[in-house]
Amino acid sequence: MKNLYISLSFVALSFSLSAQNKDTKAADKLFARFEYVDAAKAYQKLVENGKGDAYVYKQLADANYNMFNSTEAVKWYAKATESDQDAETYYRYAQMLKANGKYEEANKQMQKFAAAAPSDNRAKAFKENPNYIPRLLDKTKLYNVNASDISSDKSDFAAVLYDNSLYFASARNGARKNYGWTDEPFLDIYKADYNADGTITNAATVTELNSKWHDGPITISADGNTAYFASESYKEKEFEKDKKNNARFSQIYLFKATKAGSSWGDITELPFNDKTFSNSNPSLSRDGKTLYFSSNRPGSVGGVDIWKVAINEDGTYGEPQNLGNKVNTEGNESFPFIADDNKTLYFASSGKQGFGGLDVYQIDLSNGSEAVNLGKPVNTEKDDFAFTFNESKKVGFLSSNRGGNDDIFAVSPICGVDVMIVVTDAKTGAILANASVSILDDKKNVIATEMSNANGEVKYRVECDRPYVVQASKDGYEGNSFAVTSSKGPTAKVDAALQPIDVIVTETEIILKPIYFEYDKSNITQEGAFELDKLVQVMKNNDKMVILTKSHTDNRGTDKYNLRLSDRRAKATAQYIISKGIDPSRISAKGMGELEPKVDCGADCTEEQHAQNRRSEFLIVK
Repeated sequence: MKNLYISLSFVALSFSLSAQNKDTKAADKLFARFEYVDAAKAYQKLVENGKGDAYVYKQLADANYNMFNSTEAVKWYAKATESDQDAETYYRYAQMLKANGKYEEANKQMQKFAAAAPSDNRAKAFKENPNYIPRLLDKTKLYNVNASDISSDKSDFAAVLYDNSLYFASARNGARKNYGWTDEPFLDIYKADYNADGTITNAATVTELNSKWHDGPITISADGNTAYFASESYKEKEFEKDKKNNARFSQIYLFKATKAGSSWGDITELPFNDKTFSNSNPSLSRDGKTLYFSSNRPGSVGGVDIWKVAINEDGTYGEPQNLGNKVNTEGNESFPFIADDNKTLYFASSGKQGFGGLDVYQIDLSNGSEAVNLGKPVNTEKDDFAFTFNESKKVGFLSSNRGGNDDIFAVSPICGVDVMIVVTDAKTGAILANASVSILDDKKNVIATEMSNANGEVKYRVECDRPYVVQASKDGYEGNSFAVTSSKGPTAKVDAALQPIDVIVTETEIILKPIYFEYDKSNITQEGAFELDKLVQVMKNNDKMVILTKSHTDNRGTDKYNLRLSDRRAKATAQYIISKGIDPSRISAKGMGELEPKVDCGADCTEEQHAQNRRSEFLIVK
């Protein structure tokens, strides 16, 4: 049902009736009136009667796309794309594949999309980072998401909490006429009580704001006395007619209402509505000075964009302004919500790199930063949208069809800390740009790795009261680890001062800290890599130097097994150094087994002594 507020005003024009014939005319008419349930049945019947072709397959796919029936959409896009299609069809096909978790196949369709529309920013983003999903999966979890007891068996979405009242849009009113797009009743604006224990009760229609057609979503002013809401012009006499396509379509308008006692009245249409485009999904800033909304009005970057308009002190309005390419894409952006700080905007996008369908993004409008995907579990492979948050109660709401229907979910923030790492030279205090900075959890899993910026900075978001470690490294410096002080935030700072490499080199040996291995393993650990980076630097500074690495084991296991294990360790050590650009001819490797223990403790070795014996050492051959 949320697709009504994304594509209603232009989807009817997304195909040309010049492609019609008498066989498809009835199905096309249903499609043009957004009656996708019946349209899909009509196109399906054509296929069953042997009258399917590329046009019918595409229409059938698009009908299912608009209902977010991703399985059927994939099936028919596959048939449609057996013939050449327009770029947007490949993009939609990719979106539906992602909605089914088929990312490799989605990438193939994105490649076709990028070839057909190379100048499209979505195509450029794909080319720059085609395999972005692992990075999204590695994001720190920001919110817990749970089912809400306000959802029904019909479409419910766009919940927003003001004081102790929860407003939302719903198709649950069985007394209403069904709408052909989804075969559900027309939408109404509802209000429910939000109780101290977090339960939601007494949901009822806001009668004075609801019409015969679709109404909602809604936004309320901080003082509770002004509301802005969306309503559809779906009255037969208000249909606009497109003569070329013989199709009728409606628009969504924005209205203002003021509270009179306990009810709403004085409903007026906003002056920037227009019969040729839609305005919807309003969100009012807490200071009451700016109204954000979605629209496909002229000047949009893509299909539907996020816009804003100034509300003047005298009640007049400024000129609507597009939020630009940081927010909007050639796809669809909708369901804006401006946070209590008047600068953090949440919105849904199908045009940015996400998990599939609509994903929720966050952007700070005050500093020119990029929009950030909120990650899982806020976002899924399905449609996730209409994210709102009540700062005073620390509770938010999210709409999603992850369960098959548009439902409302409760969102609670996970306590987070913004960790700012600043990398410097430990001797001079100079800022170190382009240093590699990783953050690890308490199980030593690398969560993310970034390069320090021109100010030597890297910023990570982590959970409160959990131990983390930062590892920093840079050519010419000793890599090092730094603990992140446990904190409830909101910020923590880590001074990552790196010592310039100053390795002791004798005539026969390079003195490094021991390169230790885990029990019965031969892989290079992060700590070992830091030490080996010093050796790499020495060899780069002395391009004639040839090294022999000798690796050892503890005395557990048989002599034969330990010799093989030490050989693997020696080779792993050599391979790491070679991977850093050192010529293979300059390093050789030899496993010594347990023949040369560092601590000759016999059968009575402690775990610490065993660990000291599992090591690599470095001799200068030339």
